[in-house]
Amino acid sequence: MNENPLDLIRYHHHAQLEDATLLLAFSGWMDGGDVSTGTVRRLVTVLNATPLAEIDPDPFYIQNVPGPMEIAALFRPHIEYEDGLIKQIQMPENQFSVDVTSNLVLFVGKEPHMRWRTFRDCLFAVCAELGIKKILFVGSFGGGVPHTREPRLHVSCSHADMLPAMEKYGVHRTTYSGPGSFVSYLLSQADTADLRMTSLVAEIPGYLTGANPASILAVTRRLATILGISPNLDELRGASTEWEMQVSTAVEQDGELAENVRQLEEEYDNQLLLQDEET
Repeated sequence: MNENPLDLIRYHHHAQLEDATLLLAFSGWMDGGDVSTGTVRRLVTVLNATPLAEIDPDPFYIQNVPGPMEIAALFRPHIEYEDGLIKQIQMPENQFSVDVTSNLVLFVGKEPHMRWRTFRDCLFAVCAELGIKKILFVGSFGGGVPHTREPRLHVSCSHADMLPAMEKYGVHRTTYSGPGSFVSYLLSQADTADLRMTSLVAEIPGYLTGANPASILAVTRRLATILGISPNLDELRGASTEWEMQVSTAVEQDGELAENVRQLEEEYDNQLLLQDEET
């Protein structure tokens, strides 16, 4: 099946941009704490970004696999029934929005299960159509950062000369070997489309599950600085404060977890001191 990528993109309208940035978020592999999708969705809301386009999800996702129910459940769409009627079915979506004032296109989608090359071509076609020259991905993973500290940000770039410019934002250069994501593939391909791409991945508390408003706030603030925008984050600050109080209360009620968190805090602070001494 060799579909034309242009046939898989549906535009709601076209925007005239120049040297714009595409901000990417994917659910799936690197969306711990909903920090990837939560951050970009928040920016879509506070910037009042306009729906722009979408990529047809049908060729890119597996909806079912044979085998045990617990495995098949990972792929099937989530549905909700109420009083005998179906109220919602969550099929994959890949949505672009645009904020012309910020010269920014924002994308929230689901990491494709298959046909990565075609999905890449769709993204690159949108970049060419809209005058996008830079791609910035934001992601997250559960690591050794306590919930009482700022997430660590790890950076990787498509071009070596981009790395020094990122150091002023307090990021760590990525060192990793293991299973790869679609974003890593995209990084390896950016130069073929004359694009420059940066991946920022936040290391957040690995001992917590569910959405992490504090990490979303921290990453959103850092992104705002990098992108030169000033979004209103008052609502997110309130949600973050409430979440932190709830988590801290729960942690203190679990003696073993509380001790583990204190150890993580000590390791985190010692690493900062070491970095200060080195600089």
